[in-house]
Amino acid sequence: GTTGWVSGDYLTKGVVENSTSSTNKVQAVLDLAEKQLGKPYVWGAEGPNSFDCSGLIYYVYKNAAGITLPRTSAAQYSAGVAVSKSNLKAGDLIFSSTDGTGNITHVAIYVGNGKMIHAPRSGKNVEKVDMNTNYWNKAYVGARRVL
Repeated sequence: GTTGWVSGDYLTKGVVENSTSSTNKVQAVLDLAEKQLGKPYVWGAEGPNSFDCSGLIYYVYKNAAGITLPRTSAAQYSAGVAVSKSNLKAGDLIFSSTDGTGNITHVAIYVGNGKMIHAPRSGKNVEKVDMNTNYWNKAYVGARRVL
């Protein structure tokens, strides 16, 4: 219930520094994720030569942004803050239920323009795909922002 005052200099500097830092981390995450394209999916792998879906997320966020996330997609769903599908920003995590149960079984990095980078499944490689397909729309569970 107390009103106080602060110089606008402090507010402006804080906002600019935080915004720049966050923007740099998002770009670093996107750049490192792009460098993993074409690497093979291996269940339980967390890089740098092969990945499963959550291992890719774990590796990229740790090495590009210094953020250590939980290791599984279900546990990663507890990180950060929830964000609606309509408010997705590059760097957000997209969670899906690929087995039809509604439980989190898959995670990807949103890269913008309706695209995501993920490690799909055995026999496939890390790829960038359109998330606005019938399959991914049905599988979509939610998204989280950690940057």
